[in-house]
Amino acid sequence: MKKLKIHSDYKPTDEQKKASEKLAEGIERGLDYQVLLGVTGSGKTFTLANVIEKLQRPTLVFSHNKTLAAQLYQEFRDFFPDNAVSYFVSYYDFYQPEAYIPATDTYIEKDADINELIDKLRLATTSNLLTRADTIVVASVSCIYNIGSPKEYGDFIFEAKKGLKMTREKIIDRLIDLQYVRADYGFHRGTFRVRGDSIDIFPAYQDESLRVNLERGIIKDVVIFNPISGQAFENDKDSASKSFTLYPAKHFITDPYKNKKVFDQIRSDLALSIKRLKSGGKDLEAHRLSQRVNYDLEMIQEVGYVKGIENYSRYFDGRSPGDPPFTLLDYFKEPYGDDWLVAIDESHMTFPQIRGMYSGDFSRKQTLIDYGFRLPAAMDNRPLKFDEFMRRIPNFIATSATPSAWELSLAQQSYKELPKAKKASLSKNGLTEQLLRPTGIPDPLVEIRPIENQVAHVIEEIKKQKSKKQRTLVTTLTKRAAEDLSSYLEEQDINVHYLHSDIQTLERTDVLDDLRKGTYDAIVGVNLLREGLDLPEVALVAILDADKEGFLRSEVSLVQTMGRAARHVEGKVILYADTVTKSIKNALSEIKRRRDYQTSMNKKLGIMPRSITKPIRERLVSEEEVSLMGQVIEGKEKSFQILPSLDIEGLTPLDRKRLTSKLRREMKTAAQDLNFELAIEIRDKIKEIESVL
Repeated sequence: MKKLKIHSDYKPTDEQKKASEKLAEGIERGLDYQVLLGVTGSGKTFTLANVIEKLQRPTLVFSHNKTLAAQLYQEFRDFFPDNAVSYFVSYYDFYQPEAYIPATDTYIEKDADINELIDKLRLATTSNLLTRADTIVVASVSCIYNIGSPKEYGDFIFEAKKGLKMTREKIIDRLIDLQYVRADYGFHRGTFRVRGDSIDIFPAYQDESLRVNLERGIIKDVVIFNPISGQAFENDKDSASKSFTLYPAKHFITDPYKNKKVFDQIRSDLALSIKRLKSGGKDLEAHRLSQRVNYDLEMIQEVGYVKGIENYSRYFDGRSPGDPPFTLLDYFKEPYGDDWLVAIDESHMTFPQIRGMYSGDFSRKQTLIDYGFRLPAAMDNRPLKFDEFMRRIPNFIATSATPSAWELSLAQQSYKELPKAKKASLSKNGLTEQLLRPTGIPDPLVEIRPIENQVAHVIEEIKKQKSKKQRTLVTTLTKRAAEDLSSYLEEQDINVHYLHSDIQTLERTDVLDDLRKGTYDAIVGVNLLREGLDLPEVALVAILDADKEGFLRSEVSLVQTMGRAARHVEGKVILYADTVTKSIKNALSEIKRRRDYQTSMNKKLGIMPRSITKPIRERLVSEEEVSLMGQVIEGKEKSFQILPSLDIEGLTPLDRKRLTSKLRREMKTAAQDLNFELAIEIRDKIKEIESVL
């Protein structure tokens, strides 16, 4: 087994070294809950990496949003290049959950646009966890949703090994059981193709393909090759006989040998539900439920999968009604027991998100059940409740510049419960502070200005930063305000981009990279904290309407937002406010406390503050990976100037679906650019494609 080993030009500072030693020692001594209070830019991620290296345990790093998760994934991937660093977030670019509105008798079918690159990374995560102990997973809170049993997933494998006696037909049957689709003319992830006595398989979770060569019903060899060039990898040519373990193409897998028993249970529950609905005078709903469930069972029996199969997961998992679902946490617990580590990044944001996931799911599902769209078992396809989550994790290290009172109290309680002998040299009350930045930069100076003419003043300040080749972040209170302000700033000869939840997962990272490169002078956003910004070029943070009390202008949000200017030696913050609210007062007090400590320590240690120099990392998903997904239209980063010629008849159904998604984005872009002729042409092309779907 490979050891978790950091490769970095950086050496931990004294404060980072002490913090990582105390945190690792705390876990080893049984201190289950700890808090790392680290200011923005103090290197909390590097400290955490050192903790992981010391403990040598598989690690789950939680993040409260996809963009921050992507950034953390890139950082850990750089720190641990020889280990299995994985990325697990929601794979939907667009998601409309199944719902029913009784008042208008409106049924909304589940509709989703799955990002197949993220789906690949999710599948890679689970296969890594079941095969490698040197795994680090960076995940968003979507990992507490149901993904099916790790035991079922782990049992459903195909081991291709030289000398194994297996006919071509049996291999094909096994691949179909694993939800791989035969595609002799459209080879992509999750498919296989047959060429005589050779079977090519493109695993759903990696970039390389494998070729199984047969001879008289025996596997002759297994070759790993590039799916585009067809060339075998150099390091594989001399070892083509190595075995390869193939995992399923989907997380929800049904065992055809257990299906009869499961189907009997489902039909029994269906009969009870029909009886309940009819006794309540809901004959139409009873008929609807009968049709739907029987159709689903027929599909599962024939092809092993159906849209919405997760609603039957309780039966296939062998769970009782009300039992919590299997989540990514179970993929840690199954192979490693309690011998793994949990880190909660930006914990003041992440814990509240985990708490709120269950309630939002409950009421929608109940309506679907009441009106005959789903069996009651659909209620068990859900995220974990918070108490279920806490029971499933063996420990946590919560990292934040502004940890909540709950996190601090839990760490304190955990510390109190330790035997006295184990407390020696540990951080008191489970709290470790990391207030010094490796660069010596103190927290930024803060200026308060009146709200009147705030936009004109922001424009003036952005232009000053632009002249010094520095960047600016501006926060507003609404999405509309962010978009309108961005449009106005563009008219003032400022290169700007807005950033909020409507920007797709992978595009957010690209926007942030473009800001760092100088493509944009400023970014305007609503809650830029959610982006997990790590931008050394930003020297100014402007907070509009800072005295409007609320979540976006609370003490915690203000401290966090102001910290975004603490990576530049000339960093400063401007609060536009007519009233010094309690939140502003407390935030300024905390910033002053930290700044005073930092400047005094700089003087004591003889440190001269310097700006952070940080390379712009490679994209989360490379251009090669994008091409591997079989994109129909090249130049994903560019918009159409004219609509290219498209051979619709030559496209597969999957390619058509991808193409329509791409065209809809291009249509909106054309309309925003006032290129209405092109937008109309694209609209008509979408209709033409959909007519042959």
